[in-house]
Amino acid sequence: SALISPVGNRISLFDLKNNKCETFPLATRLNIVCMGLSPDGSLAILIDEEGAALLVSLTGKCVIHRFYFHKPVHSVSFSPDGKKFVITKDNVALMYHAPGKKREFNAFVLDKTYYGPYDETTCIDWTDDSKCFAVGSKDMSTWVFGAERWANLIYYSLGGHKDLIVACFFEENSLDLYTVSQDAALCVWQCDTELDGLKPMPPKDAAKENNAAKDDEEFLEEPKGEEIRGKANPSEQETRDKVKYSRVAKYFFNKEGDFNNLTSAAYHKKTHLLVTGFASGIFHLHELPDFNLIHSLSISDQRIASISINSTGDWIAFGCSGLGQLLVWEWQSESYVLKQQGHFNSMVSLAYSPDGQYIVTGGEDGKVKVWNTSSSFCFVTFTEHTSGVTAVTFTSNGYVILSASLDGTVRAFDLHRYRNFRTFTSPRPSQFSCLAVDSSGEIVSAGSQDSFEIFIWSMQSGRLLDVLSGHEGPVSSLSFNPMNCVLASASWDKTVKLWDMLDSWRTKETLILNSDVLVVAFRPDGKELAVAALNGQITFWDHENAVQTGSIEGRHDLQMGRKELDKITAKQAAKGKSFTTLCYSADGQSILAGGLSKFVCIYNVKEQILMKKFEISCNFSLDAMEEYLDRRKMTEFGSMALIDEGAGGEDGVAIPLPGVKRGDMSYRHFKPEIRVTCLRFSPTGRSWAATTTEGLLIYSLDSGLIFDPFELDIDITPSNIHKTLHQKKYTMAILMAFKLNEKKLIQEVIEAVPSNEVDVVCLSLPDLYVEKVLEFLASAFETSCHLEFYLIWAHKLLMLHGQKLKTRSVKLLPVIQFLQRSIQRHFEDVSKLCEWNIYNIKYALAISQQRGMKR
Repeated sequence: SALISPVGNRISLFDLKNNKCETFPLATRLNIVCMGLSPDGSLAILIDEEGAALLVSLTGKCVIHRFYFHKPVHSVSFSPDGKKFVITKDNVALMYHAPGKKREFNAFVLDKTYYGPYDETTCIDWTDDSKCFAVGSKDMSTWVFGAERWANLIYYSLGGHKDLIVACFFEENSLDLYTVSQDAALCVWQCDTELDGLKPMPPKDAAKENNAAKDDEEFLEEPKGEEIRGKANPSEQETRDKVKYSRVAKYFFNKEGDFNNLTSAAYHKKTHLLVTGFASGIFHLHELPDFNLIHSLSISDQRIASISINSTGDWIAFGCSGLGQLLVWEWQSESYVLKQQGHFNSMVSLAYSPDGQYIVTGGEDGKVKVWNTSSSFCFVTFTEHTSGVTAVTFTSNGYVILSASLDGTVRAFDLHRYRNFRTFTSPRPSQFSCLAVDSSGEIVSAGSQDSFEIFIWSMQSGRLLDVLSGHEGPVSSLSFNPMNCVLASASWDKTVKLWDMLDSWRTKETLILNSDVLVVAFRPDGKELAVAALNGQITFWDHENAVQTGSIEGRHDLQMGRKELDKITAKQAAKGKSFTTLCYSADGQSILAGGLSKFVCIYNVKEQILMKKFEISCNFSLDAMEEYLDRRKMTEFGSMALIDEGAGGEDGVAIPLPGVKRGDMSYRHFKPEIRVTCLRFSPTGRSWAATTTEGLLIYSLDSGLIFDPFELDIDITPSNIHKTLHQKKYTMAILMAFKLNEKKLIQEVIEAVPSNEVDVVCLSLPDLYVEKVLEFLASAFETSCHLEFYLIWAHKLLMLHGQKLKTRSVKLLPVIQFLQRSIQRHFEDVSKLCEWNIYNIKYALAISQQRGMKR
């Protein structure tokens, strides 16, 4: 019921029963190529493009061991008993002792090395009792090896195909084998021996072989493990009394004249179900050994990269790497269990809904997607735009999404009916680069790149109200003041203009900077304006009086990486770089800044110092990650990256033009460059999100267990808290529990208060602890089943302390929004349930009334 999928250099776990998804806090150096799961589901081995492996505990979500295989690895597979695992690299298969339950010093101990295939090995499958395994290869042969040296099976080679082997599968509890090749052919092999018929080596021969191996090992620095060398055509004497295979049948998936490459396959042994995926996005379900087609469907027009079947055989998971698609298909009812697809190109912008429950993202592929922050799933995609989306935002009520695009439209989408209900356009077509909506949600403004104007529309009528001209360069960013009707616009003409809506859009103020302005943002209380310019500075303005209040020199904190084709060092390249996205935190005390590098910086506004730097990614499969050029990639002719593999042209790689963001699309290989395109802080103040080359990343405070005591004394211990509880001093116990700040303990104490005494306890709480209890309630709503009890608490606290809380509303807003979001979610769930029950009761009533009537 849980599906694990690698995304770049991280892995995500999709819990299909509870409809949740989470990404593990660990990462490999490069993109993950293959992974193997242990049979009990507690361990996984992740291997990246260069062959560096991580052994990961899926229960503890941590890295246990790192290992380097020195060569790219094609596949990895645990034996069904969990004692061994096999990896294939080059033309060898290596069998290791699997890390077990007992504690050992070295997790990966090499047991045996198997030689045989002439070309790279591609796939592995084990027999059910872990006695043998089969390895497929690119030289069109399949090899069956004994996991131990059986007297009648050490190795066996099978031919019969005309293209490389994609997958091989053993039949349940037997040595019979199916092999599938890339030209869409299936061979069925029958073995003359059962699994019980495998005889162990007579001890005499085994001892002789062991002694020979020991003599070799004395000369070697490290023990190599046993080597088994297979021959493709063994002599007759060697094959006597050995296991024999014969080909029973050969089937073809393609009709005559079709050339559709088979790219992946999976087989479920209990139900005899074979699933095959093709390069054209089609998949087939067949029943073996009779090769009956159950059904054949198409997912998309991209190749299906991987297929997996769950243990019961009901659900099939498909991954399409080209489109970033992940599907789980229930084949008996022919319905989707899960269907997720990311943006095809990079994401450009994002926005949080006012309650922090949803995130909307816009991508260069013209799609607008809405994600749920608690389950991490995308639940609706709008595809109306015909060109890249440049900006997205929510209106203040949270039910309308606005998006601006290069196709010359601004579109409004409704989250109740999921439709595009308004489209705003300009008199002359122009490409919109930025978007802002005022706090009432009535006025929509967008800035254009090519006509240097700002367009103002009415949300109600959809009419164009005004065109603001005055800038002499492309408009790069717009922001409405949250408190009053003032619009700030930033432009490449080195100015920020403030327009007053009430004074018929006159320019109220022009702030002049000494460099092109890239982004502008208001503080949540509307009292301060932050501006980022091309020279890498962030300046803060008191916009009422047009006075600069502070500045941060941020260029050194960006720390650019050096791209593979760059002619100058990273340090020199960084001189022209700057922050391209800014965002205030929910309380307005700090500011997030990001740009064309792998770092996101958080600054304290008042002190103007760097508080923390987040490294967005450590994935070296992306460009501009390393600060210095790798000397190993330098040849006498220059960098290795300049040599395009497989390009027949004489002039090699063309240097990219200045300002090209994506590399040359006509290449066979190009690396995406690491960049942060947009940052937003959640209104609840508990998390922030970034759209990057890696995708949408959300950083949150809520995940881990942190011991963070508050005004702790020496006599506050868990046992003392329990004593106070027994004496029924509830208020005292709550204060002590919050001082220790252990979540489990706070929950225990609050749940011990009888519901009829809640208002008495609420009255006697000090002000400082009221907001702490509110914050705890908001997080408890997400997991607890005591809904009414916690609602009583929230109601009493807000009724009794409402007036005092109002005076500190700015500071408390994130907590209240967090609480509102939690209650809103329960309200939606319960109301759906109630509606369904009412419908069922009405239906039952209607049926019972019609029973006596003649139809």
